[in-house]
Formats: sequence, C-alpha cells, structure tokens
Amino acid sequence: MNPTPEQLPELAAEKHLETKKYFAKLKKKTPKRLDLLMQDLHEQEFKKTDCLTCANCCKTSSPIFTDKDISRISKFLRMKEHKFIAQYLQRDDDDFMVLQSAPCTFLDTDNTCFIYDVRPKACSEYPHTNRKKFIQLTNLTLKNAEICPAVFNIIEELKKKLPL
Repeated sequence: MNPTPEQLPELAAEKHLETKKYFAKLKKKTPKRLDLLMQDLHEQEFKKTDCLTCANCCKTSSPIFTDKDISRISKFLRMKEHKFIAQYLQRDDDDFMVLQSAPCTFLDTDNTCFIYDVRPKACSEYPHTNRKKFIQLTNLTLKNAEICPAVFNIIEELKKKLPL
C-alpha cells in the first residue's frame, strides 16, 4: 500500500489501536532478531520510497535541534548561534528546541532542504525505523506513522512478517 500524505492521518487513525496493541505485545516478548528485521524492512521500503515526492515530515513537524545541531547549522548559515535561535527556534512543552513554525523554514519548493548537508541529527535519522533498540522507539514510531507513509508501510509489513 502506498498511502498519500493526505490519506495517511485517516489510515493511521484506523490502525492506531491495532498497532498500539501490537507494539505492547512486541514489548512483552521482543524477538532477538527484531532490529535486523526492522533494518531490512526499512531498506526494502526506502528502495521504493522517494522522500522528495512527499516531504510530509518537513511540512508538518519539527525535529529537535540539539546544541551540536544549532552550532553546526548556524556556522553553515554564517550566523551567531543566539541569532539563529532567535530567528528560527523556540522551546516546546518538553523543553526541546524546535522550529518556530511548519513547514520547515529550510524546505524548498521542490521538497529539497537548503541545509541538507548540515541538517539536524533528528532529520538525518528520520524516520528512526532502522535504529538499534527499535523496541524503545515504538511510541515515536506510532506517531511517525501518522506523518510518514513509509513508516505506515513498514509497520504493516512488520505485522505480516512477525505476527503475534
């Protein structure tokens, strides 16, 4: 299935409870091969997924900006860190530095990123479906399934490959 960003909120909402229960069962009895399976599913999905046709993550949500990200990006933009923060960032409810607005300030009209080579770590690792200790990221993955069609597909494929 290849849901569009427009279809995704409704599809993810329909599957939310099912997926939440699936992840709860998965946490109780986590297979040793889960990380390898997730990495494989991630690679398979991104062989057929072109993020530049979607960019929904950049259009609808903000990454967390670490101190290292802020330093690297402000240097790239030839700005003082405090000016970069004042112009682009704010603290969220969890006390993380995030963008002041969506879509991302650095997203171009062709869905490319102006700061791609120095983008935040959270962007370079997104959607986190191939990370080690995936089981610790199930809540984040559940949220990302509402944003990223690839994550939605990876979860649905995981349910088929690893039925509980």
